[in-house]
Amino acid sequence: MNIKRKIIQLFSLLVLFQSFSASAKLEIVITDGIDSARPIAILPFKWEGTVGQKPDNLSEVISSDLMRSGKFKPLDVSQMPETPYSVSEINFSEWTKLGVDALVTGTVGFDATKQRYVINYQLVDIVRGQLTNGQAKSLSSDGELVLSQDYILLNKKMTATSAQMRAVAHRVSNRIYEKLTGEKGAFETRIAYVVVKDGDSYPYQLRVSDYDGYNEKLVLSSRQPLMSPSWSPDGKQLAYVSFQNNKAEIYIMDIYTGKREKVTSYPRHNGAPKFSPDGKKLALVLSKTGNLQVYTLDIATKKLTQITNSRSNNTEPFWYPDGKSLIFTSDRGGKPQIYNVDLATNATKRLTWEGSQNLGGQITPDGRFIVMVNRSQSGFNLAKLDLETNSMQILTHTQLDESPSISPNGGMVIYSSIYNQTNVLSMVSIDGRFKARLPATNGRVRAPAWSPFL
Repeated sequence: MNIKRKIIQLFSLLVLFQSFSASAKLEIVITDGIDSARPIAILPFKWEGTVGQKPDNLSEVISSDLMRSGKFKPLDVSQMPETPYSVSEINFSEWTKLGVDALVTGTVGFDATKQRYVINYQLVDIVRGQLTNGQAKSLSSDGELVLSQDYILLNKKMTATSAQMRAVAHRVSNRIYEKLTGEKGAFETRIAYVVVKDGDSYPYQLRVSDYDGYNEKLVLSSRQPLMSPSWSPDGKQLAYVSFQNNKAEIYIMDIYTGKREKVTSYPRHNGAPKFSPDGKKLALVLSKTGNLQVYTLDIATKKLTQITNSRSNNTEPFWYPDGKSLIFTSDRGGKPQIYNVDLATNATKRLTWEGSQNLGGQITPDGRFIVMVNRSQSGFNLAKLDLETNSMQILTHTQLDESPSISPNGGMVIYSSIYNQTNVLSMVSIDGRFKARLPATNGRVRAPAWSPFL
């Protein structure tokens, strides 16, 4: 089998996604798990401005964010028993009857002098408020008993320009998510992906958008294929594969300045770049000696270190969070499975055994799980391997689930699936209980990569 054919086979599972238009909204369609999520009320923010234009509905953005996390079930506005815009107006018992244990209320005004919107919001613990009827007291600094308002979990004020309002909504979502779960929210993150627009003069486009598909920006277009974007830890650069010189080469690009640097151009194939956790190295795949092998590259010195050296094909490296080891896909056992390798000793161990194939592995930021594509009798689905217990959990059961990319808080995974014979973008919670489909618009999108925290 020639090397070109091997490369084609190894990349045959690359996902084709539907592209987002520049102003596209990812319409969430819940497919599973919403009933097990935590009920929460996000009230429409009250407009208090006398000048300026009322901004887009902040509450809708916040509700969508929290719903996509899989941990919350925002109450529909039509089901709300009241619309209290201050904490003192809340009738706690009315909300507890609906099973709501947390509520967000807020106002939006406009400061004409500073030409900025003013946002005030509160996160309220409904259960605590119900237990104390909002009358819990504590000693003040001067020794007097005063209302403690301990049921108010957040009470924040923010300012923003019109262009910053969606970012503000995502920031509010992050704060709510972290306060209620103890985990950092990932709603101010971005996604990079390759859009293929057949018939265009430059059909291959590298684009970046907010995690929810808004604020899409074109960062690179090419007549030749682009593949495998990977974020630097600071979120400022993308490593990717380009065929612009009629061969696969690896580049690093500053997404803000557009400056590009070719970092590898070895004979045959150069592919699958992944930044190390400290951003100083790339893990990558080369075939300059024959079969596909995993290497690391010191970005500053360009020193190349070979990690695997076998007669098999080894590809799809991904770093452990501590930067001391890699996982990768290898067919050394006959069919693709996931292995890990200690970079200090080169000691290698097979990690996956369930299913006929396991490939495309990524490690959660806490180092606990590997999310991968698992092939069994039911087809290609996402699976999660617990590295502490060695137990495997199948996360999805749809058609041809591929190319997982994990959010930087480890809570959600974006992947590709087939729905009605069409490639769609889907999400699944890391525990597999919540799933959503994100119908896209025109075009084909592949190789998505979720950014780090920004």
